[in-house]
Amino acid sequence: MKKNASQYYLPILFFIVIILIWQYLSSRTVVAFWILPSPKEVIQVFKEFPELIWSHMKPTIIESVSGLLLATILGVLTALAMHSSKIIKQIFYPYLVVSQTIPIIAVAPLIVLWFGYGIPAKIFVVVLMCFFPIALGLYDGLKQVSQEQIRLLKSMGASDWKIYRYLKIPASLPAFFTGLKLAATYSVMAAVIGEWLGGNAGLGIYLTRSTKSFRTASVFAAIIVIILLSLAMFGIVALIDRILLSWQYKKIEEYEDISSFN
Repeated sequence: MKKNASQYYLPILFFIVIILIWQYLSSRTVVAFWILPSPKEVIQVFKEFPELIWSHMKPTIIESVSGLLLATILGVLTALAMHSSKIIKQIFYPYLVVSQTIPIIAVAPLIVLWFGYGIPAKIFVVVLMCFFPIALGLYDGLKQVSQEQIRLLKSMGASDWKIYRYLKIPASLPAFFTGLKLAATYSVMAAVIGEWLGGNAGLGIYLTRSTKSFRTASVFAAIIVIILLSLAMFGIVALIDRILLSWQYKKIEEYEDISSFN
């Protein structure tokens, strides 16, 4: 119980210490206000401009969720295709790796030419950044399935579909959700980066405008909203993971209880 409690109060305690240090530095003018505004000034931004922040949040949420869903569909299809065919794996796997070596800024002019400055351009950036961890996670999970279990099911007359349904897919879900949780945290950041390319609304636009206007408190407010959205995306995926893989977490908890008892 003490170990579980420490997982909560230690991060909270550390956060309080950071806020106190932040407030001290800003109140004592150790750092200029336009470089490090006080926590009170940041909170004041949320009080004075809630509608403005919400109007910029909505496009970012739409882009993040839409891009993550599309990346999940493409990632799952690609992983299944690479696992089912060595030729497809040899063709597509190098391009999966290459897709992560290209800076978004380098292809920004192409993205603008192809998709313009609207939401589709931002969704494309989210897909580009989230696709790789999802596809790689599921593919690695499928590769790690026990060959002995596969041969056992085949000896019992199971078809390829049943092997996927009852063995490969359930066994690969932990690795898949690991990649999906990583992609979920990337999705909001990718949407913000996509908004830097141009547009009329979004947290990336709000962040850029606040920076150019030297409204540092608004910049901090935008960063806080981005962090909260990223945590929310991660939390939703983690909750789905907990629900679908409840049996696995029960085993882990039982093993930890036995280990702590010993």
